[in-house]
Amino acid sequence: MATPWRPSPLDPAAWRPGKGMTAAERAAEQDEAAGGRQNRMVSVGSPRPVLGSVYLRLPPKSRRVYAYLRWSAGGRTREKYICQVGSPNRLENLAEAWDRIRREAPTLLRESASWASSPAVRSVMRGNRSRDTRPELALRSAVHARGLRYRVGARPIPELRRTADLVFAGPKVAVFLDGCFWHGCPQHYRPSTRNGEFWLDKVSENRERDKATDLVLREAGWNVVRVWEHEDPKEAAQRVETAVLSTPKVIASR
Repeated sequence: MATPWRPSPLDPAAWRPGKGMTAAERAAEQDEAAGGRQNRMVSVGSPRPVLGSVYLRLPPKSRRVYAYLRWSAGGRTREKYICQVGSPNRLENLAEAWDRIRREAPTLLRESASWASSPAVRSVMRGNRSRDTRPELALRSAVHARGLRYRVGARPIPELRRTADLVFAGPKVAVFLDGCFWHGCPQHYRPSTRNGEFWLDKVSENRERDKATDLVLREAGWNVVRVWEHEDPKEAAQRVETAVLSTPKVIASR
């Protein structure tokens, strides 16, 4: 059952760890919430159980706290959405999430803890590459055909921990090709019928991050070109060329 909507935002104590908590103290907190360290060993499709931790997150503009299971595999941190929690106390929310993991682990963590809501969605997500997608390659080809040269998948500025799909360092132009689903295209985005609130928050987070990225780059004197994956690559390339040859300004299709 979904956590009821609250009339006012939750206090940070509902999800944020205590200020100044050490790694050892956080581990002890997880052990207590799980009812012992042995209960934090979960099977995620690997040969051996792994040590998991519950991470709590309050998405922007949300009044529900989301709980995720995190673990390390192959030197990378993995994450799986578990449930919503509603206590104003962080430890109680951690305990509720761990209880859900224990009770429903076979269902929640099957398929190596895939967060997809169905085999069909899982298949689509597995095929969703983060780089060198068909729209990206088409855009690059169209831009290259106009005689423009660029860097691929690079940070426009060192302090921005985000990469642009095309970067023109000289004229300071950063090009982002946004997926219609992940970035909430007004023409093609359709809310998911499963885990709808989770995906809506995920897309909202992406859009807020896009706005923040554009703002940081504008303040640093960069032009920003936003291209939707459904756009004609030749038309998009024309906008990119205009940005490269123009005076600084943000050019976007939104």
